Amino acid sequence: MAIKAKHQRLVLLAIALIVLIGAGLLAAWALRNQASYFYVPSEIVADPPAPDRAVRLGGMVEQGSLRTEADGVTIAFVVQDGDARVPVRFSGIIPSLFVEGSGVVAEGRMGRNGVFIADNLLAKHDENYIPREMQEMTTAQAERVVAETR
Repeated sequence: MAIKAKHQRLVLLAIALIVLIGAGLLAAWALRNQASYFYVPSEIVADPPAPDRAVRLGGMVEQGSLRTEADGVTIAFVVQDGDARVPVRFSGIIPSLFVEGSGVVAEGRMGRNGVFIADNLLAKHDENYIPREMQEMTTAQAERVVAETR
């Protein structure tokens, strides 16, 4: 007995749907460890992530906490959010906008000793940021340059 064309299409549609759902589940399972969760200091202190889990820590660099280690490449500083403080260590090239009192997002892992080990630093600037090239310009000149680039 042959299957009608209408039933054949329904069977093929059901198989395609099952394959599509399976592929989605497989992709989600494969990427489960690739997600990088974002924490602020009070969250990371209250519920620290597993030491091997990649996370992002965001907050303000505490005034007076920035110091360079003896090797000249490693820095240590404290990220705070007003409620909690997290010590951070980073070895590498420091972004030019990275200064005390500014915002920072550190990508890395929480060490077993409670120090966040950063692999990458992303410095944030405030809304009053002015590029070096525009600092000498008057307001009218700067507005004209911005208008020309649009």
